[in-house]
Amino acid sequence: MKKDIQIGYEYFKNSSELSDIEQQLFERAKQARENAYAPYSQFLVGCAVLLENGDIYSGNNQENAAFPSGLCAERTTLFWVAANFPNEKIKKIFVVGGPKDFSEKNPPIPPCGACRQSLLEFETKQNENIDLYFSSMNEEVIKVQSIKDLLPFSFDATFL
Repeated sequence: MKKDIQIGYEYFKNSSELSDIEQQLFERAKQARENAYAPYSQFLVGCAVLLENGDIYSGNNQENAAFPSGLCAERTTLFWVAANFPNEKIKKIFVVGGPKDFSEKNPPIPPCGACRQSLLEFETKQNENIDLYFSSMNEEVIKVQSIKDLLPFSFDATFL
C-alpha cells in the first residue's frame, strides 16, 4: 500500500510578513551569518534561537580544513544554548544561509540531515515542538512547526 507524506509549512514571500519576534530572529540570524567562518565552502549560515524566557542567542557555521571537524550554524547554536541554559525550552529557531556571493535566485536554505537529527533530539528532550524557520538572504521564509515535518521517518531514543 502506498502512502503519501504531507508536510505542513507556511511560506512568507518577504520577512516583512513575519511577526515582530520572527523579524528579530531573522535579523539576528542574518547578522550571525556575516560572522560565519567558511573559507572553504564560501557558504555562510547564521542561526538565531528564541528561548522560553524571551532571550535570543545566535551562532554560525564554523569550518575546518579537516572538513568533518567543522560544525553547522544550527548545531553550534543549539549546543551552546544547551550547555549554558540546560533547563530553558527552545521556542523558535531561525536559519539564514547561502553562498557568500548571494544571488536573488538562492532559495530558502533548510537544515542539513545532521542538524535535523539534532533538532529532533531537542524537541524530544523538551517534549515540545520548536518552530523552525529557514531563509536565504532574499528574505523568502519557510516555517514548519516541528522538525518532524522535515524528518518524517525519524530515529529517536524510542528505538534504543
